[in-house]
Amino acid sequence: MKLNDDHFCFACGKNNPDGLQIKFTYPETGQCRAEFVPPAKFQGWQGILHGGIVSTLLDEALAHAVGGSEGGGGASGAVTAELTVRFKNPVKIGEPVILAGRVISDKGRMVEAESEIADQQGNILASASGKLVRPAKR
Repeated sequence: MKLNDDHFCFACGKNNPDGLQIKFTYPETGQCRAEFVPPAKFQGWQGILHGGIVSTLLDEALAHAVGGSEGGGGASGAVTAELTVRFKNPVKIGEPVILAGRVISDKGRMVEAESEIADQQGNILASASGKLVRPAKR
């Protein structure tokens, strides 16, 4: 299966006007980072980012960390096979957060990565670990 990027990804696609449009940077190989200000349209409880969006942010950071290990940036040629999310504190609407991801282990087709969302003071609000799989080449 070949994965094609048409830049319409809900999380990072620049062509998706309804998406999150996260813009990652790649400070080191196998790492990614982004700043994000949660808008009210993705609210769950009043003033708090919906947990599904929190999970999406963490999942996207896993994929971009893998992409950062594959040549310097962009989404990876891998898909999430497993995602474990830990919610620690609310992610507040309208307050900037830092999203970071890093590869822990790369075994070819299987990659393990971690990600986190922190507030501007460095307090971890949510974190995730996951396994991503690169499709077999055909």
